Amino acid sequence: MTPSQKIKTMNTAKKLLLALVTTLAFNAQTHAQQDPGTPFSVAAKVVLRGDAYGVRIPEMRVVRRNDILIVQADLANMGNSDRTVFYRFRWLDSIGSQVGDGESWKQLGLLGQAQQTIKSVAPSSVVTDFRLEMNVER
Repeated sequence: MTPSQKIKTMNTAKKLLLALVTTLAFNAQTHAQQDPGTPFSVAAKVVLRGDAYGVRIPEMRVVRRNDILIVQADLANMGNSDRTVFYRFRWLDSIGSQVGDGESWKQLGLLGQAQQTIKSVAPSSVVTDFRLEMNVER
C-alpha cells in the first residue's frame, strides 16, 4: 500500500468514526429522557420534547394496508397523577424527507395508571417511516 493510499484509508476511517459518534450522540440526546420501560425499538421512533414524566410507550404496532402505513401506539401513564400528552406523527419517505405538510399537534388526557392507544394513517403510499413527536406536561 502506497503512502497516499494509507492516508486515504485513514481519512475514510476517521470520517466513519465521526459519523458513528455523531449518530450515537444524537440518539443519546433524543432518547435520553425516555422512560426505561419503553423498549428501545419503540424509543427509536419517538422524539420526546422534554421529560416523559412517567409516560411509557410499551408497544407500537406498524402495519401496511393497501400500500399505506398505519401506526398504533400504546401510551401508559405509570404515575398516579393525570398527564396531558401532546403528540403528532411526522411521516418520512425512503430517504428520510418529510412527506406532506405534517400533522397538527393533538392533545390527549392520560389518567393516572391508565393506558390509551393512539392511531394514525400515513398521508400517501410513498411513506416508509415515521417519528412520533411527543410533549408531556406535568
